[in-house]
Amino acid sequence: MAPGILILETGEMFPGEWGGGEPRAGEVVFNTSHSGYEEIATDPSYFSQILVMTAPQQGNYGVSDEVWESDRMWIKGFVCLEMQSPRLEKSWRERLERNQVPLLTRVDTRRLVLRLRDKGVVWGAIVPRSGNSKSLALDLIRKGKKKPKDWTAAVSVKVMQDFKGEKETGPKVALIDFGYKKNILRELLKRCSYIRIFPSQSDIQDIKRWEPDGILLSNGPGDPADVKKGSELVKKLMGWKFIFGICMGHQILAQAVGAKNYKLKFGHRGGNHPIEDQLSSKIYMASQNHGYAVQENTLPKEVAVTHRNLNDQTVAGMFSKKNHFLGVQFHPESHPGPRESGALFDLFMKKIKENAS
Repeated sequence: MAPGILILETGEMFPGEWGGGEPRAGEVVFNTSHSGYEEIATDPSYFSQILVMTAPQQGNYGVSDEVWESDRMWIKGFVCLEMQSPRLEKSWRERLERNQVPLLTRVDTRRLVLRLRDKGVVWGAIVPRSGNSKSLALDLIRKGKKKPKDWTAAVSVKVMQDFKGEKETGPKVALIDFGYKKNILRELLKRCSYIRIFPSQSDIQDIKRWEPDGILLSNGPGDPADVKKGSELVKKLMGWKFIFGICMGHQILAQAVGAKNYKLKFGHRGGNHPIEDQLSSKIYMASQNHGYAVQENTLPKEVAVTHRNLNDQTVAGMFSKKNHFLGVQFHPESHPGPRESGALFDLFMKKIKENAS
């Protein structure tokens, strides 16, 4: 294999072996999951990000189209210590190469993750190692950072999409797409009669005309402060129907009631984050992928904090009886291991019924 290198915008360099793809730049983030490389790479919340996996071996259990969270890969690069690539099983490596996602292996991921954890996430670029590696990387970073600020508009569906649910007596739910994962749709299909997916830039009249029973705000990438049109839309919808927000949807709900979000030093990304759920009086492991959190002291008094991340006590969920919403800063549709967090979809169905009566 040819030599490759990850170069951060701050100048630090992390050499490795170039595994194919094309040179790309993105925000460098790490994920602590021990499995799930396909689900992570196809999650739209990873738009414009280079993914560093802390688990040492990747690609060791092959691939399956059934676990993809969207129809394409969104990551800008894949960095790991070791890539499983024997002659008879190298399917994950081939998937990355087919999608032109640059792969960098044999990287000292421990040193890289400690740097991101201690000093915070930054942009970087994966390039082949050569005499002009640094200038190429910095040029890619400059161009990458010129993208429009609202990343959710880039990953959202462009036209409405309809799905018939498995439960004829279930509610009609409008899913506003800021970068939804397919497993959110799967969980809704089990419980609903109809689901319509609306683009993040939808007009309020498009949603009201369909007359949904409830509204779900999906996950998505980027800074929630830049999702101005989506936040204004949710602000107008608030109080009309019960709203369930997941990750970016949770942060947009906070903005809609006048609260603020702030950027975390290195984010929460992994399938093993402990959550205290005060609604169910349980503690469970949750899947997370976000770089921002709700600033608790800016929440209005009618919004109660219902969930906490036990690693750092950040707000992981909130509920408002007055404004008819529930938001969670994790992914209940993923429910790694124990499936307690999946019950939040049942709670969403219950609140829809209560709101209608």
